[in-house]
Amino acid sequence: MLLMPFLKTKKIMIYKIFKLLTNPWKMVSVIADYLGCILPDKLFLSIKYKAYYGAWPNFVKPRTFIEKINWLKIYGVKPEFTIMVDKVLSKDYVASRIGRKYIIPTLGVWNKVEDIDWGSLPSQFVIKTSHDSGGVVICKDKNSFDVDKAQKVLKSSMRRNFYKLFRERPYKNVPKKIIAEKYLQNKESKDLSDYKFYCFNGEPMYCQVIRDRSTHETIDFYDSNWNHMPFVGLNPSQELTFENGNIAVDRPNCLNELLEKCRVLSEGCPFVRVDFYIVNNQPFFGELTFYPGGGFGYFSPVEWNAKLGDLIKL
Repeated sequence: MLLMPFLKTKKIMIYKIFKLLTNPWKMVSVIADYLGCILPDKLFLSIKYKAYYGAWPNFVKPRTFIEKINWLKIYGVKPEFTIMVDKVLSKDYVASRIGRKYIIPTLGVWNKVEDIDWGSLPSQFVIKTSHDSGGVVICKDKNSFDVDKAQKVLKSSMRRNFYKLFRERPYKNVPKKIIAEKYLQNKESKDLSDYKFYCFNGEPMYCQVIRDRSTHETIDFYDSNWNHMPFVGLNPSQELTFENGNIAVDRPNCLNELLEKCRVLSEGCPFVRVDFYIVNNQPFFGELTFYPGGGFGYFSPVEWNAKLGDLIKL
């Protein structure tokens, strides 16, 4: 039994090496990554697109969701986007538009990992970096919390240049900080569900619900009337497809309220994803994301890439 995780990891590694060797553009994409910011954004994104999809993107007349999202990286960035994606500064930005009651309370902000005052934090908290995605540490019990492990995660995140990964320009000038927030917990469930609203030209059209992250993650899409939709995404590969949940997600009691707040926060944006948590029927703002999946990934069925693309008016 102990060999199973090792064999599974080895199988994934062999698969990735096989894909790299059989797709020359994957190799070119890896070289482009190592060149860092030397390549212009448009050339870098074109190479990435070719490596993912086997064709060049049409940036003259983009049609699909993925094409348009990457077009927006090049031609659709506004100065205020930097504040909107900053996990520290976005709190005041969002509060000024929809109200402070939707903001998760901040416990502390630090410039360096070494500056964190661990002793001042409560028994439960969430701590993360301001400038990227994934550098999140959750403490559910301070008595068993591994500070050294948390510091390693945060230091790794602080070294990361999130702009370089997929040329998400709003992140380029976000100050690197660490922020601790209040730990939120529903009375009836172990994990918080994410409600991620896909907003097109100021109108929330679909909600992506992510459940059970710590056990068996599932993803479901619903329209604004809470009808379940027949697609999933953004899948990291064509072979790996996210699963729908076995049980339908109940329509949130605060859905109309959330839709209203999404309209306010997405006003003037061809596309933005507005994320909320719902904790004991109280909505809390999560983040604003202009480029889900870094602007790359796969929808299943594949035709939804074009259907969602039709909703973005450039």
